[in-house]
Amino acid sequence: MKYFRSHILIETDEASVQQGAREVMNALKQELAKHNLDQEVNVLETGSLGFFERGVCIAVYPDDVIYGNVKVEDVSSLVSEHFLKGRPLTHLVIERSEKKNIPLGYDKRIVLENSGNIDPEEINDYLGVGGYLAWEKALLEMKPEDIVQTVKDSGLRGRGGAGFPAGIKWSFTSPIKGVQKYVVINADEGEPGTFKDRLIMEGDPHKLLEGTMIASLAVGATKAYIYIRGEYKLCINRLQRAIDQAYEYGLLGKNILESGFDLDIEIETGAGAYICGEETALIESMEGNRGIPRTKPPYPGVKGFMQNPTVVNNVETIANVPAIINKGADWYRNIGTAESPGTKVYTILGDVAVPGLCEVPMGTTLRTIINTYGGGMKKGSRFKSALVGGAAGIFLGDNMLDVKMDFHNLAEYKAVLGSGAILVINDSVNIVDMLESVIKFFRHESCGKCVPCRNGNEQLYKSVRKIKAGYAGEDELDKMLLIADTMQKTSFCALGQSLLLPVKSALDMFKDDFLSYINKKKAINK
Repeated sequence: MKYFRSHILIETDEASVQQGAREVMNALKQELAKHNLDQEVNVLETGSLGFFERGVCIAVYPDDVIYGNVKVEDVSSLVSEHFLKGRPLTHLVIERSEKKNIPLGYDKRIVLENSGNIDPEEINDYLGVGGYLAWEKALLEMKPEDIVQTVKDSGLRGRGGAGFPAGIKWSFTSPIKGVQKYVVINADEGEPGTFKDRLIMEGDPHKLLEGTMIASLAVGATKAYIYIRGEYKLCINRLQRAIDQAYEYGLLGKNILESGFDLDIEIETGAGAYICGEETALIESMEGNRGIPRTKPPYPGVKGFMQNPTVVNNVETIANVPAIINKGADWYRNIGTAESPGTKVYTILGDVAVPGLCEVPMGTTLRTIINTYGGGMKKGSRFKSALVGGAAGIFLGDNMLDVKMDFHNLAEYKAVLGSGAILVINDSVNIVDMLESVIKFFRHESCGKCVPCRNGNEQLYKSVRKIKAGYAGEDELDKMLLIADTMQKTSFCALGQSLLLPVKSALDMFKDDFLSYINKKKAINK
């Protein structure tokens, strides 16, 4: 085995590649070779290091230095300063504040434990950190019902938004005998500000595969699909490479590890319709039909893909499974809270000093997430609100900064974890503008199947535009709330039902922002 004194890990997620990550990598290799350092310093690709809006990021180990906004023209100075003179190139070092670096928190990670630490395109890297041990244990040492019970006992809840217990969902499908069963992974991520699943897949595709394998074994499915957003080209390529490697190593296919169990996994690509994130619309799309939700019941666990029993789980949910099987339900329950065990992956966006990705224990406060992992507010800006849970989430004000971010505590405020996006908003922003953007998105993405959603979104959009144009009175606010409430009660699926959260929270907490538009028109007319 060859030993290196340093390892350079280059972030190669989709955004970094577009900003020149591979060009920087090639320049680094050439510059190191020029100084005869290529036998001492190893250059590797890895997944997201957790920083957004920082261009190409690289991490140097064991020095624990992370550089951001690295360009090809910086490479010569970086090699000279860091690897020849032994001192960081300070103007490129990513810092949370003037005093300390951002904690990456690997000791608390489950889903992202390998992202930024291994080459996601090499199965041997994954095997080297204990990858596929859970698959081997489940396959050779556990019965399917024991796997289901372990996941039940862990308290793992769906991370796609609804928070339904994964083990219970599996228990609906597992006992069904004598039919073809399927597992489908929902990787059709399409909500604004939400791309945690993309970064999970780009940084550690084998972990998703391993979780999918275990879920398939647990419910007796011999065929699994990963339904992924078609725009996620790098994810698709890395997942396909991971699948090919798993077949090559005998971890997929016929009679896996001489266990008698067969399993095949394929990738299905979506066409970018947000509605296909709803599990039955996703299944309709997989069958070649228009992606619109089905009537439930029957639920997919009993009658799903091709009218056969189908378990549909989110990427983040399934990525928790290998650790639960390896370390046990009790271990998992000791992380997070009693009602919401485990961790949660968040994308922190907006007016924070360091937009990025983090994974923290359930129950971590919003304040901690913003200040510790987002570096606090940008200089010169003050916190006004955070849109938590994605576009279908809730606006929280500064009086809610200490709310614990988990299913149970947020439910007390009629809020949701949703997709895991946290959009931080400063006090110069009018919430009406934000709400207009949210409603515009849902108006565009409504499939049109049911009248409440199809017409309700259109009427909400007209109302918010009317308010901004100064042609509405305060009664327009009551009308908006009535429409959103009606949509919540009568829409066919969660898309139409979800608008009540952002509309009501915006009106309840930031009514003055709406009145500023309304009263401005009144003043002009006097």
